[in-house]
Amino acid sequence: MSTAPPLAEALADGTVVLDGGLSNQLASAGHDLSDELWSARLLAEDPEAVTGAHLAYFEAGADVAITASYQATYEGFARRGTGREEASALFALSVGCAREAARRARASRPLWVAASVGPYGAMLADGSEYRGRYGLSVTELERFHRPRMEVLAAAAPDVLALETIPDTDEAEALLRALRGLGAPAWLSYSAAGGRTRAGQPLEDAFALAARADEVIAVGVNCCTPEDADHAVALAARVTGKPVVVYPNSGETWDAGARAWKGRSTFTTGRVAGWRESGARLIGGCCRVGPGTVSSVAEVLRERP
Repeated sequence: MSTAPPLAEALADGTVVLDGGLSNQLASAGHDLSDELWSARLLAEDPEAVTGAHLAYFEAGADVAITASYQATYEGFARRGTGREEASALFALSVGCAREAARRARASRPLWVAASVGPYGAMLADGSEYRGRYGLSVTELERFHRPRMEVLAAAAPDVLALETIPDTDEAEALLRALRGLGAPAWLSYSAAGGRTRAGQPLEDAFALAARADEVIAVGVNCCTPEDADHAVALAARVTGKPVVVYPNSGETWDAGARAWKGRSTFTTGRVAGWRESGARLIGGCCRVGPGTVSSVAEVLRERP
């Protein structure tokens, strides 16, 4: 168990620094993440690498490590011949790796662990988490999410990160599955142009979490910094809750060339603006590494 104060208390007092993209940190260390399980594969094959990636972010100034469980599902592991009991142990191990990194960091500041709960589309490994609308009912989506959320909650993270959620149906399913787990959570949508990836207005999407007591923060991730600019103020206004924001670098992936194109638009000036608009959990997602997280930490620690 963490000795840090509850994350909700820290958010009431000021801002907290999230980590950056776990996958790009692992890739920069030489790990092949082309598998359908993405970074979750390393929970089975090289958990020390996962711990090392978390440690790099803690040492860069992050206060929260998001676990390698984004793409960890019973169905995904089953395709690799991993049984349900072993998969459950790997879910719990994702929390353990982040806890071990916090222990090794020996920081004088509080450190927290957020257990990642990715969308149904992450299990499909076909990019559908950026479209949503899988053709499943809210009840079917709840049935998919609840078992692994139970295991992750039992591993005692500080918070569940319900992240990169593309539509309101899945958000509703996750909020249902969250009830009774005894764990706080944040809810973070993947957004574009003021809407969810499935096309619903973000205002409606954020409103779903406004009355959920278990949800301690609401916001967006895995979007452009430009989309985050609009979403932060909207989430704060609609929900009255602290806002979580961790966008991508702003570069775009060229599938044909299999390379990132463009330039980063993730700037420290934007970080200060997000804080002014109500963000209390601030970090980065894809292509945001320890160097950028270090700059984020410097900005946020200038004042609460």
